[in-house]
Amino acid sequence: MASVDGAYDCVAKTPMGDQKGVFTVISNGDRFNGTFAGMMGSLDVVDGKVAGNKLIWKMEMTMPMPMTLECEAEVAGDAVTGTMQLGAFGASAFAGTRRA
Repeated sequence: MASVDGAYDCVAKTPMGDQKGVFTVISNGDRFNGTFAGMMGSLDVVDGKVAGNKLIWKMEMTMPMPMTLECEAEVAGDAVTGTMQLGAFGASAFAGTRRA
């Protein structure tokens, strides 16, 4: 298992308030797949890239409006921190902890 793999309990600070979700990472070399499942439903990771302990990916949101979220994060131990670019709404910070 790669050091970035796992399920992380996350909270994202968004214009619509704190959004709780579970970010799942399954890496394969310098790529990764996964999902971000939360109150807005489940979003699939698109074009996920791994560079050391850094992750870069996109997610296609359909609700409440169609939008491509551009995301990046860094894993340190069992913690993940990052940002999601929410189109016209700007950047949303998120942080989480890997499940044991």
